[in-house]
Amino acid sequence: MRGHGDRGESLLELVVAIALMGVAIVAVMSGLTTTVLLSDVQRKQATAGTVVRNYASALQQFVASGHYVACANAGSYVVPGFAPPAGFTARIVSGSVRYWTGVLWLPLCLPDRGLQKLRISVESADGRASEYLDVVLRKPCGVEDPPCT
Repeated sequence: MRGHGDRGESLLELVVAIALMGVAIVAVMSGLTTTVLLSDVQRKQATAGTVVRNYASALQQFVASGHYVACANAGSYVVPGFAPPAGFTARIVSGSVRYWTGVLWLPLCLPDRGLQKLRISVESADGRASEYLDVVLRKPCGVEDPPCT
């Protein structure tokens, strides 16, 4: 019992205050954890987007410099000097190569008309981020080359 001039909190008031503070701290920590996780995913997604565009550019320059492979498959193009950053892999998706027939893209190389469409993919090692891009490769035709058909 309280005396006439005592001002203090009861045990019940203290327990309720501590419980409310505990709930608030857990909510704040959950929010911080989610923020850090989503920030990591966003950073990896942005990096993957940059790497897939760099890989596409390097691949197109490689082909334009005379390395076009007729009736290519996913393993036909290895771009020398291109390496994705640590924690990422870049590849041509298996089975994604299509060939232009003059009317539409087909997965069969009937006659190779000098246009190929393929999908390149970049993934983070932890699987949290991935990007892909469809790239069209054109056989370079120079003055000294036979006419492209």
